[in-house]
Amino acid sequence: MSTESVLFAGQLLLPEGDNSVRLAEGVLRVESGVIVGVDEGPLPRAYNHGGPACLITPGFVDTHVHLPQFDMIGAHGATLLDWLQGVTFPSEAKWSDTDYATAMTHRVADQLIAHGTTAVCAYASVHAPATAAALMALEQRGIGGVVGQALSERFAPSELVGSADELLDQTATLLDRYPPSGRLAAAVTPRFAVSCGEALLAGAGRLAAEHGAVIQTHLSETRQECDLVRELFGCDYVEVYRRAGLLTERSLLGHGIYLEADDCVALRESGSVVAHCPTANSFLRSGAMRLADHLHRQLRVSLGSDIGGGYERSMVRVARAMIETAAAVGESFPTAKQAWSQITAGNASAAGLRDAGVLCEGAPADLLLIEPDVPWQTLPVDPLATLLWSWDDRWLQGVWLRGQRSYASA
Repeated sequence: MSTESVLFAGQLLLPEGDNSVRLAEGVLRVESGVIVGVDEGPLPRAYNHGGPACLITPGFVDTHVHLPQFDMIGAHGATLLDWLQGVTFPSEAKWSDTDYATAMTHRVADQLIAHGTTAVCAYASVHAPATAAALMALEQRGIGGVVGQALSERFAPSELVGSADELLDQTATLLDRYPPSGRLAAAVTPRFAVSCGEALLAGAGRLAAEHGAVIQTHLSETRQECDLVRELFGCDYVEVYRRAGLLTERSLLGHGIYLEADDCVALRESGSVVAHCPTANSFLRSGAMRLADHLHRQLRVSLGSDIGGGYERSMVRVARAMIETAAAVGESFPTAKQAWSQITAGNASAAGLRDAGVLCEGAPADLLLIEPDVPWQTLPVDPLATLLWSWDDRWLQGVWLRGQRSYASA
């Protein structure tokens, strides 16, 4: 890789505090796939990419997505448990063919990159070989984050379950091969409490603790699901995970719609993250998470597309749905600056992804070059609000992963 500096010029999206961003005219200097300079000020006469009307942002981060479900976006009409049985499980069964899983993951990578997503927290299927193949494919494409084998021993067809010991051994092997220290790592990923017995959940908790791994699972997505968990375990959903050692600072818990005060205390004290999935929640009619209430209770919250329950590949559109959901339930809602922060540095921090989601010296050059066709810099409103609400995927002119151009608009 050349050590010659490559200059990206335009309006830079830079962090401002813990959960906001600011715009600054300037230049990024990139060498050997790393940002080596962030220079604010008037643009130079010569640069390689960008221009005064261009926006340069970090790559977007999606903290909850299902790789085998990209081909089933749009299966509308069912609620969660019926949707899993009728649509999701047949799709995931196809991942018993590792070649199919490899090819599909490359197709998914094409879609992610074309929408500006450069890091993911992703579920694969129950198949260990397919999960390894997905990790390899995303690694080849330069995408960062974590991918987990979906651990399930019940509540699924026979081809989508395994024994607790077998599943834990397979995940341990994946963790050895793709440790948490890597740009792309394996994760410990019980599908949800309904699909796991107590021994499997406890084993997953021990395995994550031993490796310092990210934990991914689902939590309190529907009332029907919460009732079923209570029947199976004799206690509330959050308590199931607490007993199993699955509430940690590296736990990403998808949805978290139906949480009581005691639940929120346990989540706050453990530092666990609720991965908010607004488009999936509305699509499956699961309910509306009360974001402002969660934040008031000092819960950590990230944002995910939850494809294929979610139907938006673009994290900008998912961020917009986050605002719309909060407004619809009568809460105070995030600002545009907070939304842009969430899908970049906020999500990266929540997922423990080092150096992702931010333009700073020493970070990998995972960059987006955006050229809007609206006068976003001159309108009498916040320019980031203009971009958020008038977003057009065709504005994305280029995506760079570790300094290598991975996408260019036609």
